[in-house]
Amino acid sequence: MIKIPTAQIPGFYHRRIGDIVVTALSDGYLDGDVEVMQNISAGDAKALLSDAFRPGRRTSVNCYLIYSAGRLALVETGSGDYLMPTAGKLQQNLKAAGVDPADIDTVILTHMHPDHSAGLSNPKTGERYFPNAELVVHENEPKHWQDDAAMNAAPERAKKLYFQAAREQMAPYHNQMKTWSTATEVFPGVRSIPMHGHTPGHSGYMVASGKDSLLIWGDIIHVPEVQVRHPKVTMVFDTDPHAAAATRTRVFDMVATDRQLIAGMHVHFPGFAHLVRASEGYAMLPEPWDQGFGS
Repeated sequence: MIKIPTAQIPGFYHRRIGDIVVTALSDGYLDGDVEVMQNISAGDAKALLSDAFRPGRRTSVNCYLIYSAGRLALVETGSGDYLMPTAGKLQQNLKAAGVDPADIDTVILTHMHPDHSAGLSNPKTGERYFPNAELVVHENEPKHWQDDAAMNAAPERAKKLYFQAAREQMAPYHNQMKTWSTATEVFPGVRSIPMHGHTPGHSGYMVASGKDSLLIWGDIIHVPEVQVRHPKVTMVFDTDPHAAAATRTRVFDMVATDRQLIAGMHVHFPGFAHLVRASEGYAMLPEPWDQGFGS
């Protein structure tokens, strides 16, 4: 009797950037309502999703491995056990991709929201999931999430899910954390780019080798079907919505002008795409599956 598949294939995908290999890893996805979007009505947001054949707001959660100069880095660690059971799949997809977490020597974060940094360690035991890795993040991130005044002023959900989670996750790495303040090379062939607004230290990373480059832009967008067309739409979990919208507008203009390949944590997996200008806002062109793997 034929056995019908009951699970999707493992979530990893390789992409060459010159001599560097970048591997997209799926941490899963998160479903939610449209009320978290600002500067757009719920009806308009639902219409845009419907027009794109999306039944609702389903958010991909992506992470990226970077193989460069004989070393291995991981950008983002996914959700761990903090969010929905549909996420937190990074470790199983690392295993499927043949990667031992102990071989990762650098973990790079775009920021410290739980869908990006809550897979750093086991909150019950304090065990580091990446025992040999140095943690790299903009200096504003640990500074903000360890600020008691900012935590006390936050809503109850944010206190636990953002501030407390960030503190729990970074604590096991306190002796192996490297912060930066201005654009710098954080890993061979990888340069940081401050893109503040979504959080105080939110940043992107430019991967470059030879004539090829890739901008890993973090959370420049959360809902591609809406924010690509309407860049002024912000999210309730933006720390500074005005700055987030201004940064998104600037980054959109840059990548469209430069024809820059991007990868996004919430661009539908595997997350590689280009942006072009459209009659209204922009349009996103997901990169086709490269069966030849750059050959």
